[in-house]
Amino acid sequence: MEDLSSNIHILASPGQRHHVNQFNTEWVSAVNDKESAAKFLQYNVESLISFQDKLYADNRHAVLIIFQAMDAAGKDGTIKHVMSGLNPQGTQVHSFKAPTDQELDHDYLWRTYCCLPQRGNVGIFNRSYYEEVLVTRVHPQFILRQRIPGIYSVTDITEDFWKMRFRQINDIERHLTENGTIIIKFFLNISKEQQKRRFMRRLEDPTRNWKFQSADIDERVHWDHYMLAYSEMLTHTSTEWAPWYVIPADRKWFMRYAVSNVLVNRLSKLKLEYPELPEKEKSLLEEYKRRLLED
Repeated sequence: MEDLSSNIHILASPGQRHHVNQFNTEWVSAVNDKESAAKFLQYNVESLISFQDKLYADNRHAVLIIFQAMDAAGKDGTIKHVMSGLNPQGTQVHSFKAPTDQELDHDYLWRTYCCLPQRGNVGIFNRSYYEEVLVTRVHPQFILRQRIPGIYSVTDITEDFWKMRFRQINDIERHLTENGTIIIKFFLNISKEQQKRRFMRRLEDPTRNWKFQSADIDERVHWDHYMLAYSEMLTHTSTEWAPWYVIPADRKWFMRYAVSNVLVNRLSKLKLEYPELPEKEKSLLEEYKRRLLED
């Protein structure tokens, strides 16, 4: 099976300038049909179940999976299909909405830092602290609610401000990585045309109406601005320790397979194994078995 984890079509190479337009939203690699993708996805899901079991037993690493995307790109569905077999006891999914008053009284990383996975566990962020260089970049007035010293109006939010935030995010991700957290970041890259088609389905299908929000249409007006914000995010925060994977999202069946493929290949590099008992404990196993049989 092809290793997509470092494929030029989806990896935002660290240290290079990127623009979202350079990534094909319809690319499907060598997987040309939905049935094949579903078969490969199931194989990868079974592999992830095994990895999670060893991850928990080893208790040295945590895994943080981050999803960022425009509305209707398929974050929820990807989490549902790719993570379907994981043990809920070792998996936490956090969806980050607009910050609360309590969260605004802390720095912008605080609310996500409180939700980081512990060793042996998998944490999934459906949106994350990257909203603070995406939504706030498109709508800089939101920054004013954070009451940051020196930022009193939108004109105070300069390019240096965004460079500082990128540096802060890189620093915290490096710190986490050096302390055992494996960070795997996905940008689900949907085209504007495909987003429109999915919005139309939500409007026309009564079973999907609940997914639609008027704000979704309002944000489409800012599409180009968002693409620039995502491009800057990929350029400045795809690092050697936490690279971005730009997953083509126009075909959901390939998107889910691609995400699972990256996860399997990244986790396989950890060489996870079940811990071995100390020799003293091993020598007592037969004695324990004898006592149980005699019970």
